[in-house]
Amino acid sequence: MTAAPGLADNLVETLRAALQPHGLFLRGTVNFALGEVAPLLGGGEPAASVVLIGNIGGSIWEPFVRWRESEPDGGGRDPLDNWSKRMIGPVAEVVGATAYFPSDPPWQPFQQWAMRAEGLKPSPLGILIHPRYGLWHGYRGALGFDRALPATGKAAAGHPCEVCEEKRCISTCPADALALGMFDVGRCRVHLRSGVGASGCVAQGCLSRDACPVGRDYRYPVKQLSFHMAALSL
Repeated sequence: MTAAPGLADNLVETLRAALQPHGLFLRGTVNFALGEVAPLLGGGEPAASVVLIGNIGGSIWEPFVRWRESEPDGGGRDPLDNWSKRMIGPVAEVVGATAYFPSDPPWQPFQQWAMRAEGLKPSPLGILIHPRYGLWHGYRGALGFDRALPATGKAAAGHPCEVCEEKRCISTCPADALALGMFDVGRCRVHLRSGVGASGCVAQGCLSRDACPVGRDYRYPVKQLSFHMAALSL
């Protein structure tokens, strides 16, 4: 089913307005062709489209911190995942959508959706690199609909890594976790648990990620970087 243009536009604007106070943005739309593999909606039928939701730079950090401070348990064991569900879940209910999250089975192909919706490609770190935001963005969830929706993101014009000659992200890594052409999570975690890693990447954020020159204006706040690195080191 295809939504009428006016109704679809109103839905998109409703979503943007509902997500904006949480520092969340619509990051692109994927419309599925008939017979194409698609996630299931709450009623069991395949979705006609999904809209990706995520952060740009440190947009979610202050809303997330305020929420954690208001929670008796500080947000639980996986606070960022819990926050994402608490913020996106009610929006899904209002617009009659099904919410999907990267942390929940059945694991949905968020990176594939993002590559299709925004035309992004992986960086050597495995993170999708955006030509404007660089490595400073993420996907916190997605909404599935029973109708096709208009584009909510702009396709990337090119892949920054293809024209980067220095590849400082690889040479800067103190753990040599990118030396073999792919991100070695085990090697990275061993380094993060060391004294050097604790005072370096854990405290300041991933040095390899920070070495990328693309999108530096969107770099995460230091406390957000430390939060993510502490979670990775676990």
